Amino acid sequence: MAEFGKEDLSGSTFDWTDLSGSTFRFASMSDTTIRDTDLYRVRMRGVELMDVDISGEIRGLRVNGVDVTDYVEQELVRRDPLLGRLRPDDRDGFLTAWDELERLWEGTVARARALDPSQLDESVDDEWSFIQTLRHLMFATSAWVNRAVLGEAQPFHPLALPWESAPALSDLGLTIDARPSLDEVQTLRRERQADVRRVLDGLTEEQLASTVTPEGEGWPPPRPVAVKECLHVVLNEEYWHRQYAERDLAVLESRTQDAHREE
Repeated sequence: MAEFGKEDLSGSTFDWTDLSGSTFRFASMSDTTIRDTDLYRVRMRGVELMDVDISGEIRGLRVNGVDVTDYVEQELVRRDPLLGRLRPDDRDGFLTAWDELERLWEGTVARARALDPSQLDESVDDEWSFIQTLRHLMFATSAWVNRAVLGEAQPFHPLALPWESAPALSDLGLTIDARPSLDEVQTLRRERQADVRRVLDGLTEEQLASTVTPEGEGWPPPRPVAVKECLHVVLNEEYWHRQYAERDLAVLESRTQDAHREE
């Protein structure tokens, strides 16, 4: 095993690097950015954790011996009750959640249209642009509804965008670096939204209690998965990516206002 002592590695970038089982002692990680990283079973002792911003899937988070996971979840639901309705158990619950998400997304897209079209390809804090976000939601719906639930063999449009650390999906014919317009993406996205609506309208108790197994290689992988879980994933993706989009649109609007003040 390699050992590093008193080396200055500040400013380094570690891509696809396996640091599992490592020990960090007296290390400075100030101003560090950690993205798409597995932090399972991490133990921190004697740390100074200040001004830290964490977003992602959080479970079993203990701070000074106190599990704060439920508190964080309850606070998020208090701020936005919709979050508490994203894991329904019946058709009506799914339809209610989807109705609200579609309505909210209409407002978000209208907000985006008020910006200069070039800004919709801008990244904020190294996150996806607005158009990339919509392309990713096309991918998520194609994967979990069209491929998994509906059993389509080739559900992905070339403009669908997987997440950055996705497994090799070279056989799907995706054009990752494409720069489509908002109208082009929205046309395709509405088709996928209609597919979700069609599935939810026809849901039965028997279907919700069933599992499906996607065929062939792709995402999700060919393993049994509950129909209910597939639909939960779609609701979750729609909710959180809208949160991120709204956050970043506020930054883009601020940039526009600053530019106008400088004129």
